[in-house]
Amino acid sequence: MADEQMVDELPQEHPALAPLSFLLGRWEGVGKGDYPTIEAFDFIQELTFTHNGKPFLIYNSRSWLLEQDDNGQRVKGRPLGLETGFWRPQPDGAVEVLLTHPTGITEIYLGEVSGTKVEMATDAVVRTGSAKPYVAGKRLYGLVDSQREGEKDLAYAFDMAAMGLPLQSHLWARLEWAWTE
Repeated sequence: MADEQMVDELPQEHPALAPLSFLLGRWEGVGKGDYPTIEAFDFIQELTFTHNGKPFLIYNSRSWLLEQDDNGQRVKGRPLGLETGFWRPQPDGAVEVLLTHPTGITEIYLGEVSGTKVEMATDAVVRTGSAKPYVAGKRLYGLVDSQREGEKDLAYAFDMAAMGLPLQSHLWARLEWAWTE
């Protein structure tokens, strides 16, 4: 086998993933961010949902400040948020989501899947001593019609309670599907 190239085959999707399978793939697009403690900004984002044959989705999100080059083209600026985690479908349309951030924050969300929409809110937030005072979040993800014929986009919104302020709008984006496994 030394001369043979090993080919990785995608495992069969676990049946429990069916309610979340509309999320599978890489999504790319732009969004906006705002919060009373920061200046409003535009960003570029990539979300990836994959699986390994087990009953959970593997999730990664990366974002960059949206900038323009000398030709007026949108380009990735400095890195912004990064999060990774697992989406675990549960019976009766429930979902558990575990997210970790390199800023010292880990979140557990509980939510519901309804068709091609997921709504969830934090059940627990754990912070390291050096993390900013973030205490709660609420997220909404859902497929929306696209301007591209026969395509769907993924829209989402993220509300947060941080820096001593109540839960309020922070991020929202519309992402185009780029590929699936």
